[in-house]
Amino acid sequence: MNKKKGLLANVDPATTIIPFAIIFVLCLFFVLRPVASTDALTAIRDFLGDSLGLYYLVIGLGTLVVSLWIAFSDIGRITLGKPGEKPQYGFFTWGAMVFTCGLAADILFYSFCEWISYCMEPHVAEMGSLQDWASTYPLFHWGPIPWSFYATLAACFGFMLHVRGCHKQKFSEACRPILGDRTDRFAGKFIDVLAVFALIAGTATTFSVATPLLGAALTTLIGIPASKFITIGILVVTCIVYTICVMRGIKGISWLANLCMYLFGALLLFVLVFGGETRYILETGFSALGNMAQNFIVLSTWTDALRTTFFPQNWTIFFWAYWMVWGIASPFFMGSISRGRTVKQVILGTYIFGVSSTLISFIVLGNYGLGLQMMEKFDVLGFYTASGDLYATVIAIIKTLPAHTLVLVMLIVSMIAFYATSFDSITLVASAYSYRKIEEDEEVSGRMKLFWAILLIMLPIALIFSEGSMNNMQTVSIIAAFPIAAVICLIIASFIKDAKGYIARTPEYRK
Repeated sequence: MNKKKGLLANVDPATTIIPFAIIFVLCLFFVLRPVASTDALTAIRDFLGDSLGLYYLVIGLGTLVVSLWIAFSDIGRITLGKPGEKPQYGFFTWGAMVFTCGLAADILFYSFCEWISYCMEPHVAEMGSLQDWASTYPLFHWGPIPWSFYATLAACFGFMLHVRGCHKQKFSEACRPILGDRTDRFAGKFIDVLAVFALIAGTATTFSVATPLLGAALTTLIGIPASKFITIGILVVTCIVYTICVMRGIKGISWLANLCMYLFGALLLFVLVFGGETRYILETGFSALGNMAQNFIVLSTWTDALRTTFFPQNWTIFFWAYWMVWGIASPFFMGSISRGRTVKQVILGTYIFGVSSTLISFIVLGNYGLGLQMMEKFDVLGFYTASGDLYATVIAIIKTLPAHTLVLVMLIVSMIAFYATSFDSITLVASAYSYRKIEEDEEVSGRMKLFWAILLIMLPIALIFSEGSMNNMQTVSIIAAFPIAAVICLIIASFIKDAKGYIARTPEYRK
């Protein structure tokens, strides 16, 4: 009884009850007033993306530049832990957890089909050939800038946890060097509530984007009609898998992350070697990398000021905001597993492992489908235009592969593994977030992990019954990113201030 009272006394209601109350009210609004809620959220999103879109672009490019400055400055030499301490995990295990915790199953869905959307964009046609730009934009939108949010925040949170020895694993605590005592008052509470709200909205967004592909793959494999109950069953199975693993703590997550990487690698290797487009995939990918590098500044700063196509508003700003929302949980987890690594190793390691793995996925899976289109082996764009269904189009692309049944099995298992690994990390972070205070090595209560594991899956399941609400949740994620972007800037500034002070008073880091 005393242990139970102790747990409840240490639970922070501001980061548990308030966010769920907000989400519950929003869900009621979405379900009971679908048209009004859609109109309201669309108006807000249009205002943020159109009138204030430059805000997202500046923060995106700025975070990348600052991350590289931090890595190669004196701050980059700081070890996340005691000076000279060795890393907890080997590079592959650490990199596998970094990569899989940050992307979920979205990467498989977008890798297969994002080029299709760009082929439909007037702006891409204006820039040149589809061959050049439909293969380049996916690499840009999933490349260095979005990963810079993760890399920089992972270093910030790692410093907060392992150097400062913070007992509160919250977003607001990372702002303490600048906020001071205001961290414990309204300003800190507001930041924490905002962070948990964005985390929940981002969770629902992720499931809404990729789960339909998982459902389409499964129904195609077993030959039954698609239905909402199939999708719910998939979510339940995913929840069971990640709940079992998260109950085992970091060991369970690291095991699942390694398994996920092997499955993911096997899928990419099969498509590359046996898909019949090996030369095209490699050459197009190589050219796309060069095209992105040559035009990186132009792509990063283009705003379409005359609004001739709204391309950056519909795509670049959307992706930057989407990654900012996911920046609530993933970098926190990345920082927690980075003890013993230097700030420079965390930032550059995230770029090396995260960016390279992501780009390889888009080069292999995306260029396979693009190759079918450009070499007139299968009219992918025609199929999509006729069906209007991206998920069915992805399945049609997969069916062109030899032994496509095996590929569907690999896709299903890989997506479940990606989801489970990502939501393991989110569950751990959310559980720690719910405590008023928690020691660095303190194990989160199993009841708290079970509580979050179930609640994180309930919202996506509820939203399945209202397709409009699923789209609304994606919009909510974009809206949530607007204040979160300001908080990210505050965290980075706080980290730089704190790290410089630490260097000044630590003999090992003085020149």
